[in-house]
Amino acid sequence: MDTLLTLPSELKVPLLTMTQRIAGAVVSALGAQGTFVAINNVVSQSIPHLHVHVVPRTKGDGLRGFFWPRTRYGPGEIDEYAELIRSEITA
Repeated sequence: MDTLLTLPSELKVPLLTMTQRIAGAVVSALGAQGTFVAINNVVSQSIPHLHVHVVPRTKGDGLRGFFWPRTRYGPGEIDEYAELIRSEITA
């Protein structure tokens, strides 16, 4: 399946259910006030594939549309965030 448009009907509910779980885990694990959830179809992809963006949000975070201030993770920081979110999903 390359895009949302080609997602088989039987996978729509599981995809949205997992997205909902991840969005909740991001809020709980990272102390976010909410999330921005988006699916990009084909444009800006070197190989078309279906994926969902779940971006933590807080008031004043600078997100404008789908653009936000980019920062680099410090050493080990991405692994720390991943573990926090993973722990929430599996709890």
